[in-house]
Amino acid sequence: MLSGQLEKKGFFIATLITFWYSSNIGVLLLNKLLLSNYGFRFPIFLTMCHMTACAVLSYVSIVFLKIAPFQRIKSRSQFLRISTLSVVFCGSVVGGNISLRYLPVSFNQAVGATTPFFTALFAYLMTRKQEAWATYGCLVPVVTGVVIASGGEPSFHLYGFIMCIGATAARAFKSVLQGVLLSSEGEKLNSMNLLLYMSPIAVVVLLPAALVMEPNVIDVTATLATEHRYLGLLIVVNSAMAYGANLLNFLVTKHTSALTLQVLGNAKGAVAVVISILIFQNPVTFIGIAGYTMTVMGVVAYGESKRRHK
Repeated sequence: MLSGQLEKKGFFIATLITFWYSSNIGVLLLNKLLLSNYGFRFPIFLTMCHMTACAVLSYVSIVFLKIAPFQRIKSRSQFLRISTLSVVFCGSVVGGNISLRYLPVSFNQAVGATTPFFTALFAYLMTRKQEAWATYGCLVPVVTGVVIASGGEPSFHLYGFIMCIGATAARAFKSVLQGVLLSSEGEKLNSMNLLLYMSPIAVVVLLPAALVMEPNVIDVTATLATEHRYLGLLIVVNSAMAYGANLLNFLVTKHTSALTLQVLGNAKGAVAVVISILIFQNPVTFIGIAGYTMTVMGVVAYGESKRRHK
């Protein structure tokens, strides 16, 4: 009886992880496909579509499906903190999407793997939180690997690289800022409720930005939709998958642990790199692969060092 329950639980967790991998990598690949292959050059509008889907589906999941308990905002100051997080989050997603216009997914993932470096930097600057010197030492190959990968990247684009670095830094800044702004027990929100409140705020921020910076987005999208019959469907599926990635991130953490998610996340980047190279056939070099491998090894060592020195 017990072994049967364990088997069912193991199958359930394996299924969750499979869907989590599929949604995360699927969003990344579809973003690249839309922004580079279809002439749909509107990363701000695409991010707004993602946030709109997250707002609607978060409400349905929490209020109607009860996937997570509903948590109310308790004060104006808490709302302002969440709004600040939402703006930073917008910056990270838009920057990441812009970078995909110019960089291959493989290099995008290599740069994105430096998130622990920026997290450690912002944690020290904002909270004076220090790690062991051995832990900081593990960040050396993280940064060195990206420098090496940049030198060996045939499709290197400076603007795309700057946007990717900015997006990675903003993502790290958001995680540290979240810990600072929502640190009290009364103001902590689980990730699904935080997404529920952040998403509509993000839409309000992104809508005028899209209209000003991408003024012809509606006309061009309508024209492209007539040329590519599945473009509208791809945008809808892509937006739904963006929410699914967040939902599955929450469920995998709930049913396993944050450490498991971290390990799976490191592996996910490598899987995304391999799949993207197979699909988009972007050229890679031995130096680029060696640099990315060094970065991933540094990230793994950093995570292990943090765990040991807690």
